[in-house]
Amino acid sequence: MTDTAAPPLPYADIRIVEFTHMVMGPTCGMLLGDLGAEVIKVEPLEGDNTRRLLGAGAGFFPAFNRNKKSIALDLKQPEGREAALRLVATADIVSENFKPGTMAKLGLDHASVKKLNPGVIYVSHKGFLPGPYENRTALDEVVQMMGGLAYMTGRSGDPLRAGTSVNDIMGGMFGAIGAMAALRQREQTGQGCEVQSALFENNVFLVMQHMMQFAATGRAADPMPSRISAWAVYDVFTVKDGAQIFLAAVSDKQWTVFCNAFGLQELLADPRLASNNDRVRARDWLLPILRAHLAGYDAAELAAVFEANELPFAPIVKPQELFDDPHLNASGGFGALRMNDGQMAKVPLLPLTLDGQRPGIRLQPPATGEHGEALLCELGYAEAQIADLRARRITAG
Repeated sequence: MTDTAAPPLPYADIRIVEFTHMVMGPTCGMLLGDLGAEVIKVEPLEGDNTRRLLGAGAGFFPAFNRNKKSIALDLKQPEGREAALRLVATADIVSENFKPGTMAKLGLDHASVKKLNPGVIYVSHKGFLPGPYENRTALDEVVQMMGGLAYMTGRSGDPLRAGTSVNDIMGGMFGAIGAMAALRQREQTGQGCEVQSALFENNVFLVMQHMMQFAATGRAADPMPSRISAWAVYDVFTVKDGAQIFLAAVSDKQWTVFCNAFGLQELLADPRLASNNDRVRARDWLLPILRAHLAGYDAAELAAVFEANELPFAPIVKPQELFDDPHLNASGGFGALRMNDGQMAKVPLLPLTLDGQRPGIRLQPPATGEHGEALLCELGYAEAQIADLRARRITAG
């Protein structure tokens, strides 16, 4: 008989203890947790503040804290710190994203943890890597403004942050990548490692292509709304009933297919439009012709023609509409996630497959301190000791 049991996830034997909040640090743990690691979230007694955010932050906690356990400890009390130290002594990875100096005040910084656990991999998620800016308070929006991304996203003179927490999320991703690299290094050397990931440097990495454009050409990149496109047909078109759709033709072959599909043989034969670069130089007069020609088409009709002819296109979709996306639903792109109010919702899974399977949700986002008793028992605390810690508000759950 063939064994059809799923293979263990790649980090199933790795324990992570995280002291994190908001998005950046929790993203690192979530990624590794999705890939099988045991992730233990250390929270204050009242729970991570992210649990109580409203508005744009209302989904932060469930989104970035799946596949984790929770223990609630008062780290300002010696007994709370002692429990945390016992816990980190069992960890392969410790992850934190507090202000510089915070973990040192608690005796939970890399130097202190390394004394207890020489093989530990210690991941710090910061605003800035060590240097002149390292003590500044950073937010995703702060580094987008000072790192060129807001300039590139907005119109000239109107810097605009990107429409999602790109640096927080990618900063957590780079923290996870650093942890993976450090685990491999530990296999080779037997030594632990300190890993640092930072919002500002992450943002600079994101705009590297624009920096390198300047290095290559001597010409500064224009903000995206006013940039000179590398392709003539590469834009959002407003069509019938005011609908909008993104359409593109990014090669000479695609230009030929596009013109033939929409009866534009006259443009196809125009020597002024013979090559892609010719068409880019002609955008000022070419695009108005194309916009007028396509304006009477229905967006769905255009999508069908573009798809049939293997041309790039995209409807303009709002985030909430993605819950009904047929591809995501048919391909296993969603898991079922418990929200803060107990209701279940779809959530995007990691955008990768392992042997054709998307890593899923093994543990729902935990209640505050949900796994505290079991973890404390594992660390050698007797039931009476745990009861005493609860009575003195050193632990909760």
